[in-house]
Amino acid sequence: MQPFKVHILGCGSALPTLKHNASAQLVEMCGKVFMVDCGEGTQVQLRRARVHFNKVSCVFISHLHGDHCLGVVGMISTFGMLGRVNPLHIYAPASYEPILKSQLEFFCNGLEYDVVFHPVDTTVNTVIYEDKSLTVATIPLQHRIECCGFLFKEKPALPHIRRDMIDYYGIPEWQRNNIKQGADWITPEGEVIANSRLTTPADKPRAYAYCSDTKYLPHLHELLKDVDLLYHEATYCDADEERAKLYFHSTAGQAAMVAKQANAKRLVLGHFSARYANEQAILDDAKKVFKSSVLADEMSIFDI
Repeated sequence: MQPFKVHILGCGSALPTLKHNASAQLVEMCGKVFMVDCGEGTQVQLRRARVHFNKVSCVFISHLHGDHCLGVVGMISTFGMLGRVNPLHIYAPASYEPILKSQLEFFCNGLEYDVVFHPVDTTVNTVIYEDKSLTVATIPLQHRIECCGFLFKEKPALPHIRRDMIDYYGIPEWQRNNIKQGADWITPEGEVIANSRLTTPADKPRAYAYCSDTKYLPHLHELLKDVDLLYHEATYCDADEERAKLYFHSTAGQAAMVAKQANAKRLVLGHFSARYANEQAILDDAKKVFKSSVLADEMSIFDI
């Protein structure tokens, strides 16, 4: 099973603090590295995480509040100074394209690699990235401006070859892909060996959902069914529910309810308001509803 990890680079909210960085994550999946949101200071966090800059192939921006996107251009500039040649793909709301283009022309003139922009419709649930091993789909959210989350999901894998049975029946190497695809094996004597005897079931596809800034959405869980890991903003503790409602954010208890209704395996809470000296009250509120809740923290890594 290939590594599937989420690296937390920043889990604070809009007001900078000495404790938390602005929103940014890395999703390491199927040999690829994707960035989710890119707040101010993200490139410094990349160095702390010891992730090679050139491994980042795509950046997914949930919305255009500064704590989620002000780090993009500085990071692009640094990539250029480090001699990057591979394209960098930016997936973001369409209104970001003229802003990004203007900043690139002013600050990053002469880049020797392409920055490819992909406009995202935040109002629909649709696949925006796909390769042979995974998909990334949008999760419509409701914030003060257009906003969406992202669902990273493995594609179904092929069954595992049973090496002992393959060797026992002397099945040649060139036939093994056919076996993985579901073929039976016929021995030289004409005996049919059922595929189920030659393979074991494939690993269940894994999924990670990132739900950025949003008010509580009672039906959100329907798009997140059975995810292995859910990151959901929990800007406020339950005692500040009215403040959360005013600013289109969620409380810890509301985030936990989404996780519970989605049958998620684990919940990571983040995007903490600077008003709290620590986040223990946020964690306590979440655990009342969903026990498998943990707090995000810079440089923490979650294996899926």
